[in-house]
Amino acid sequence: MSNAPIYSIDPTAFWHDPYPDLAAMRSKTPICFVPELGATLLTRRDTIFDNEKKIDLFSSDQPQGLMTLLLGQNMMRKDGAPHKREREAVFPSLSPRTVKEHWLAKFDADAKTILDELTPRGEGDLFVDYALRLSANALREITGLTNMSYQEMNRVSQGMIDGVANYSGDPEVEARCRDCTASIDRHIDERLRTLEAEPDASMLSVQLQAGLTLEQARANIKLAISGGQNEPRDAIAGAIWALLSHPAQLQQCLRGETPWLKAFEEYARWVSPIGMSPRRVARAHCLDGVQFDTDDRVFLMFSSANRDEEAFDEPNRFNINRDLSNAVTFGAGPHFCAGAWASRALIAEVALPRIFERLNNLSLNGEIAFGGWAFRGPLSLPCRWSSAKASA
Repeated sequence: MSNAPIYSIDPTAFWHDPYPDLAAMRSKTPICFVPELGATLLTRRDTIFDNEKKIDLFSSDQPQGLMTLLLGQNMMRKDGAPHKREREAVFPSLSPRTVKEHWLAKFDADAKTILDELTPRGEGDLFVDYALRLSANALREITGLTNMSYQEMNRVSQGMIDGVANYSGDPEVEARCRDCTASIDRHIDERLRTLEAEPDASMLSVQLQAGLTLEQARANIKLAISGGQNEPRDAIAGAIWALLSHPAQLQQCLRGETPWLKAFEEYARWVSPIGMSPRRVARAHCLDGVQFDTDDRVFLMFSSANRDEEAFDEPNRFNINRDLSNAVTFGAGPHFCAGAWASRALIAEVALPRIFERLNNLSLNGEIAFGGWAFRGPLSLPCRWSSAKASA
């Protein structure tokens, strides 16, 4: 255990809104041990940005980490050559070119189908009816698990998210997580024969084509689902809410004055869908006066870094016109999010422009609650609209 100053939290309050505690940590104890989480938290942007790259000190290789124990050792839990090998194997499925040539048209067609169904209803929960479904269907295509329903894709993603953030050790949460990983394995098994006969650009297929073992491919598919569903789902719903709550900024996007990408990336800074990344201390080390011991658990708090007062003006305000060069939404260094290009295409080129093009007089229809600190997003998005605009 590090000798960092102790900062205690109320876990329930932290789940509902971590930002007051994170601001206090940045101000008074920027590196602190939180006993309720069993980890030392790094909360300032520059400290996180600089040290995330130092894999010889803050390693992603965590044999006893929850993600490794529950999902298998995926590429995100490897460093150096093993990480590079698997990342290169996955890259053909997630490269900017593949996203543009293979996935973007599928995302767009799915958004049109969903909006065609939603239009006559006039109201609904766009978290479930639009964001969740659009994100899950995109992930079905990218992973290659087209035999899995979008509802099951969301269920297994949430189950794994809850499992890898289960630092309190709740046995029911762990059991649900294991049930979800078993479902993914069954769906992978069902797809193997087809993909062997007809290889495609999906993550499952390209990993097998690159010679990774089935065990490696399974672990990386589970990684993709655990982060690749909630992040775009929550960002789609959250960005819609943010823009509806800031109509002047929405009008900038509608008039083409500000790209939708800026709206997405500003939302993802403001309410980080992935709020932290865990690390294991690889060897004894002193950082800013804090002594770390080998195997200490460290959390890099991206959500705190993205609201650091020293990195952003008025960081608690949603502002699509701000400079986002200091944002660490997708991480930095060798573990920069491999799905970043797919997320940007899905959200900024499809999800946001399409819904505001298609639904007239879209407005919020109730209070919006948020939850989570390791993964954070709206819990629902009740909206109403009057009619659809003509399709392009």
